[in-house]
Amino acid sequence: MITIVIVLIVLLALCFDFTNGFHDTANAIATSVSTRALSPRAAVLLAGSMNLVGALTFTGVAKTIGGQIANPLAIQHGTLVVLAALVAAIGWNLLTWYFGIPSSSSHALIGGLAGAVVGADGLRAIDYHGFTSIIEALVISPLIAFALGFVIMGIFRVLFGGMSPHRANRPFRTLQCFSAAAQAFMHGTNDAQKTMGVITFALIAGGLQSTMNVPLWVKILCALAMGVGTATGGWRIIKTVGSKIIRIEPINGFASDLTSSAIIFGFTLLKLPVSSTHVISSAIMGTGTAKRANQVHWGVAGRIVVAWLITIPISACLAAVLIRLFLL
Repeated sequence: MITIVIVLIVLLALCFDFTNGFHDTANAIATSVSTRALSPRAAVLLAGSMNLVGALTFTGVAKTIGGQIANPLAIQHGTLVVLAALVAAIGWNLLTWYFGIPSSSSHALIGGLAGAVVGADGLRAIDYHGFTSIIEALVISPLIAFALGFVIMGIFRVLFGGMSPHRANRPFRTLQCFSAAAQAFMHGTNDAQKTMGVITFALIAGGLQSTMNVPLWVKILCALAMGVGTATGGWRIIKTVGSKIIRIEPINGFASDLTSSAIIFGFTLLKLPVSSTHVISSAIMGTGTAKRANQVHWGVAGRIVVAWLITIPISACLAAVLIRLFLL
């Protein structure tokens, strides 16, 4: 029975990584597509391949997700807990993708896992120290991204403000090809790790391994699933991120890419999960504010922030309900 549940968990985890890939494709390539630095097809293929490479490079975030929300050895019905978390996260991903809302796959998965743990074993089962550090990273990272984006764009305005827009944008359009690749790589280094951590959690809970070391086959499968998902594209969300927050030009598109890549990679080195959706959207808002605050579509930005705020509680509640149904 445990083997069947583990196989189902792996399949659902790969489905989640696939939805994460196409859900978050927009984050890595929206600015380069909107400025026509890259064609949509080239941008998606670039993002998919760089996501794949990034996902195979690091495992620190996976160990954080798998071991710091709850102790998999201390959870009753740990495999069912992971099952409920994945179903809840996939459901939320598909719902927000359908409506074109750039919500966070990371929040959905982390909220789903925490909610399923509480639904199965109560509040006492949560590792509050580890869980708090994860929530802090998710909250602080977009604030840093907004501030850093504002500063970088301010520097660019001082350096290139005297040039004509056409002349200033030409080199930045070329640079965006590289910044989009870097951003897709950074996305893979952080986002794919979360699913690896969840699968490892399930393997430990099911008694199939005893440490948080991520097996090679888990790395490969998760990386491939995210890469393929990314290559399918997420055009609804690309439209929101690439055009509805602010009119993006190559100079602020490059500033946004540079900002978000630095933030995501920094937190990856700290072995802390962040939401690439939050970081990239906040970087775009920061660079847009530095350029001209009244051009930022704050109504759209507000809708995005609301989606950020409700994702963890909704996915947690959904997962808690699902685990109770599974236990019945």
